[in-house]
Amino acid sequence: MLPFRRVAVIGLGLIGSSLARAVRAHMPTVELSGTDLDPAVRARVAELGLLDDIADSAGAACIDADLVVLAVPLGAYAEVGAAIVADLMPGAILSDVGSAKRAVIDQLAPLLPAGVALVPAHPVAGTERSGPDAGFASLFEGRWCILTPPAGADPAAVERLAAFWTRLGSTVEVMDAAHHDLVLAVTSHIPHLIAYSIVGTAADLEDVTRGEVIKYSAGGFRDFTRIAASDPTMWRDVFLTNRDAVLDVLGRVTEDLAALQRAIRWGDGDTLHRRFSASREVRRAIVEAGQDTPAPDFGRHTGRSADA
Repeated sequence: MLPFRRVAVIGLGLIGSSLARAVRAHMPTVELSGTDLDPAVRARVAELGLLDDIADSAGAACIDADLVVLAVPLGAYAEVGAAIVADLMPGAILSDVGSAKRAVIDQLAPLLPAGVALVPAHPVAGTERSGPDAGFASLFEGRWCILTPPAGADPAAVERLAAFWTRLGSTVEVMDAAHHDLVLAVTSHIPHLIAYSIVGTAADLEDVTRGEVIKYSAGGFRDFTRIAASDPTMWRDVFLTNRDAVLDVLGRVTEDLAALQRAIRWGDGDTLHRRFSASREVRRAIVEAGQDTPAPDFGRHTGRSADA
């Protein structure tokens, strides 16, 4: 039995269009509706045939849907939530795909009428590309999807959403929202912030021309530019929404960088070797856990990543 009969996707960029494609591939009898704020995106989605119904508004897309998924930037959640609340049918589940979760609960839970369940979700998958043409049906296969239901959430609603993501090929885990935000600050948000910073610094260096930065880019810098090519609107909202956890982890990173700076200044090779060896073990554990491959160039010959 399918967990849902009709799914509405609000926001049809990389994740939203991938979700539509994945539902088509794994649950072809499920009805799909959706919308996007950008008329050009709606037109392109129509050309691609990703949905059964493309609505002109978020509220209209939600009519008769028993699962509604927000795939818009985190900064738009409150506005979109207010726009759809009157059209959510009793028994529906409202979910999302955002990279920060505590703020999702704080913004959306007070808006919902009785009989509508809020079960936030975060499929830990993505690429640096954006737009409906960037999506692909296998994006979520073999990836984690973290559910962060608020206190008192209906267990049956959580189970239905878990079944939905499992059918799309994800491994589902349930986690407290605040803990999720701290974990993702370490594994995703701070790496993106560092990438944006390093690429920006390289572009600003007066003694190195832009042409030289591009011409002599080694593997490490190329990886940073790949990450820094991610959607700026989405990542702006991630950092502002998950501010507390990001600042907490960033403080620790700053302290660790200062320790490495001292070790380099004073020629403390033992400290450098110890820290680098520990980092190498983390890489080995990630490969052993199946989160990446040991292939050259970090196994990313397709340009696809899963660190959103």
